[in-house]
Amino acid sequence: MAKSKAPSKPGKFITLEGVDGAGKSTHLDFLAEKIRARGVELVVTREPGGTVLGEKLRHLLLNEAMQPDTELLLMYAARAEHVATVIKPALAKGAWVLSDRFHDASFAYQCGGRGIDANRLLDLEEWVLGDFKPDLTLLFDVAPKIAAKRRAQARAADRFEQEQAAFFTRVREAYLLRAKVEPDRIRVVDSALDIELIRSDLDWILQTI
Repeated sequence: MAKSKAPSKPGKFITLEGVDGAGKSTHLDFLAEKIRARGVELVVTREPGGTVLGEKLRHLLLNEAMQPDTELLLMYAARAEHVATVIKPALAKGAWVLSDRFHDASFAYQCGGRGIDANRLLDLEEWVLGDFKPDLTLLFDVAPKIAAKRRAQARAADRFEQEQAAFFTRVREAYLLRAKVEPDRIRVVDSALDIELIRSDLDWILQTI
């Protein structure tokens, strides 16, 4: 039996991060179009979610009251399924993956926002992900007041979006700390700029990978 050929180029894994209202969703289609223009296959996905099981867990996470530890464990349950059945198989065949949130969101929301000890999350990360990380993370950064205004104009708030301003301040600070620790992977995008300026920045960043 002939062996299947390995993909000529490895796939790239790109994630979008930021507080709710930072503008990730606004630019997701733009990024997808730019990536597909390279002639590569692209899988667009999200967290929590991305799988049948993950979407069920997403509904619980966004709508049901729960303890912070429960929230964290459900996030990683959804992530384990997502990585094993969607992300890694796509990358293995040479496709690119663009995900609306990934593991940085857990450090920002569950550690920064909820106050869970980061060492506990690191144990989960080692178990579920090992050394697997995105090739590029785009962190859409914006002041909490601007993000709150955008959220109010967008849609009915889910359980996370109903949190107080102090929660989102902690989330933002946790994201920015992650960016300082991993500046080569996490690129901070000023999401308060005009859309065309942001997209110019995004286009330039994409050229670097």
